[in-house]
Amino acid sequence: MAAAEIKEGKVELEGQELFYRWASPTEQPPKLSVLLLHGIRFSSETWLNLRTLHKLAEAGYQAVAIDLPGLGNSKEFTAPASVGDLAPDSFLLNVLKGLELGPVVIISPSLSGMYSLPFLFSHNDMVKGFIPVAPICTEKFSTEQYRNVQIPTLIVYGSEDKPMGEASFNNLRHLSNHKVHIMKEAPHACYLSNPDEWHQTVLEFLQSLS
Repeated sequence: MAAAEIKEGKVELEGQELFYRWASPTEQPPKLSVLLLHGIRFSSETWLNLRTLHKLAEAGYQAVAIDLPGLGNSKEFTAPASVGDLAPDSFLLNVLKGLELGPVVIISPSLSGMYSLPFLFSHNDMVKGFIPVAPICTEKFSTEQYRNVQIPTLIVYGSEDKPMGEASFNNLRHLSNHKVHIMKEAPHACYLSNPDEWHQTVLEFLQSLS
């Protein structure tokens, strides 16, 4: 395992400041960049406390967790106007540009689906892999739209996440290139139930992309 450096800061996007936490390996160039989003009751601090940021950096990946608009340390950041509960796809594009990140793997639980899904469908070239964890808004897209996405995807949800996990899976399963991991006896925020299983599952998926 490589040593990891953790830092935090704010990036300016269209005159507003968005908070982020950044973890990177100190002894080697990162293999891939991973962007971690979060649900409505959470923030980037979740990934810090769960040690997901540390685990990714120690495994050689660059991991960036942001606080979504209006949440965490980005409470003063005004959320982009949504259309049918979907944020404009330009939001995450501006995040990647502001943080000077190239193509990323996106980890997207729950609420963050309103940001990640529009980006996934509009900017395939900027997504190396996708890890949706029972995201919202999956019903906003057609079966055909899902089938046209070739990006490697790891669908994760808890077996006790009913109906949210199963409902999102019923749409996400149409993605052309996906694997599924169901965390047994886990609720909506399944990664909190068994962090070791979560980290192992994510790291194995990332290794398959290398």
